[in-house]
Amino acid sequence: MRLVQLTVPTGKRETILETLDEREIDYVVTDETGSRAYTAVVYFPLPDAAVEPVLDEIQAAGVDEDAYTVVVDAETVISRRFQALREEYEEGDVGSDRISRQELQAEADDLTPSFPVYVVMTVISAVVATAGLLLDSPAVVVGSMVIAPLIGPALGASVGTVIDDEELFIESITYQILGVVVAIGAAAVFAVLVRSMNIVPPDLVLSSVGEISERLAPDLLSLAIALGAGVAGVVSIATGTSVALVGVMIAAALIPPAGVAGITLAWGQPTAAIGATVLVLVNLLSVNLAGLLTLWYAGYRPENLFSIGETEQRLRRRIVGLMVIVLVFAVFLGGITYASYEAGNFEQDARDEVETVLTQEQYESYELLEYQVVMDDNYPFRNPEQVVVTIGGPPGESAPELADILHERINSHADQSVSVEIRYVEILRR
Repeated sequence: MRLVQLTVPTGKRETILETLDEREIDYVVTDETGSRAYTAVVYFPLPDAAVEPVLDEIQAAGVDEDAYTVVVDAETVISRRFQALREEYEEGDVGSDRISRQELQAEADDLTPSFPVYVVMTVISAVVATAGLLLDSPAVVVGSMVIAPLIGPALGASVGTVIDDEELFIESITYQILGVVVAIGAAAVFAVLVRSMNIVPPDLVLSSVGEISERLAPDLLSLAIALGAGVAGVVSIATGTSVALVGVMIAAALIPPAGVAGITLAWGQPTAAIGATVLVLVNLLSVNLAGLLTLWYAGYRPENLFSIGETEQRLRRRIVGLMVIVLVFAVFLGGITYASYEAGNFEQDARDEVETVLTQEQYESYELLEYQVVMDDNYPFRNPEQVVVTIGGPPGESAPELADILHERINSHADQSVSVEIRYVEILRR
């Protein structure tokens, strides 16, 4: 619930009070002596869902933005008329639980820090994320998400579009683009320093680090994460609930992939940065797309009713544009997902072949000790490069033909030639 404090311009007192009386809204009026432009201040409580329509009605009655308005949280209101007002406006859905358009715009502005603070916090979060990725520490990576100032710009563009605030939209888009560039650049510079100072092993293989490898070849599940973060972020800001945790979710979709992109550039592997960079872009676009759809569904419209048609056209163009770009990236991620699926099938089929061969009578004295498929470094579409099979058997015995048999049968499941390495281990049993 909200408490609205409305300054009454000279000559508008009766108009405002009549509007409140027609709505059966409780109010208190105090005379204003500090300014000739205002004659009084009206205080009246409203349910969250009633703030926007009541303020719009007051404005439609001829009270423009010169009537200074403050909307604050109200902890408790004890009034039968207020309860009736709540029953009239609240319907138990997102549309009725949302905050007013005026509050939404102010919230979006507040969530975006000043330019210097935004850049500094983005650099810090990218550096912390890079350190956590190189350390393979999920806790440090999560910590970098907490300090990332990304939720304001990520949601501000959607808010600016649906309420026809082009200044907010342009500012948010600028911040988002700058944030991605700064994050990747800061991560790359920090990774270069770390590598040149030998803080990490000079021969570190990026694919061997779990927190990095999972973002070098992202799949379609990453798209679901970004869409969920966008919807959750908009719902949280639109209903006036805490956005802190949702901000972490949005940062989770952007900061770690940006850190991985910077690390791969520092390691001189630009092709490996493709997957992480695509992940950053598709996540960023998905958050914006989800935000636009959710805000429009929640019922937010421009203040000027005559601009609704123009805003709807602009909204459709942006939604269609975002959907097309996201779809293109989704196809790319789908290709990575399919490649991973095929690699998984090959690994299982090749293992089955090895086990089937070893069950034959002439090889019954041998057993499979270890099985490993080595993938190539052609990110993000990785393919099997080598199969290493460790076989245990009696001392002094070996089966040279086994390598040829396994090579032939394993490669029957591969799209391209895969080398097969057989390792014999003598097993002594007493």
